[in-house]
Amino acid sequence: MRTMSAQSSSNLVRGLPTGDLGRRIALRREELGLTREETAHRAGMASSYVQHLEEQPTANPGAAALLRLAGALETTVRELTGGDVDLPPGLGQAGRHPKFTELSPQECRDLVSTHGVGRLAVPSPSGPLILPVNYSVVEGVIAFRTHPGTALAQAMGCEVAFEVDHIDAALSQGWSVLVRGPASAVMDPDCVQLLKERAYSEPWAGGQRDMWIRINPLTITGRRIAV
Repeated sequence: MRTMSAQSSSNLVRGLPTGDLGRRIALRREELGLTREETAHRAGMASSYVQHLEEQPTANPGAAALLRLAGALETTVRELTGGDVDLPPGLGQAGRHPKFTELSPQECRDLVSTHGVGRLAVPSPSGPLILPVNYSVVEGVIAFRTHPGTALAQAMGCEVAFEVDHIDAALSQGWSVLVRGPASAVMDPDCVQLLKERAYSEPWAGGQRDMWIRINPLTITGRRIAV
């Protein structure tokens, strides 16, 4: 049987939430100003069960219980179970003792390669813009498709900043990676064909987007925050 960590055991003694689900339930309760008893009454379950969900890191409620609990907490099952951890942070409070760790260049490259949506900072006549973009990493180069005349197309010929992150506001933890380098249009037919064959992310905006732009990373830095 897997043993519980010393920190989890200490949390249980103090009655604090330990598992990811438990912490999300407790956070949402506090946001609504609800006690465990009030939450249990709303969900039609025993307050001792709500306590169990918050304090037992191995708690595994069924779908029906999760649906009732999500309704009682005016949220969704996805949010309670962490399905929204890649979304931008909301109103979650900062951790009491956050720990920052610098990521190595290889760790940064590995993390960027696991995602498909980032944010690109590009210049414009009215000032800098930060835009979401679907991207792929092909042979170490960040590439995306767009259309001439779009805001993203203004990145061509410029030094740009590209950021990718993974945030869990409920747990006050996550990571971010910043890539900086020149952006240019991909004109060589062989390179275009390679990108078509190996790119794994399609533009969500749809439409005719046949212009490929690549970012050649000159610097790549990142850090991770945990509690």
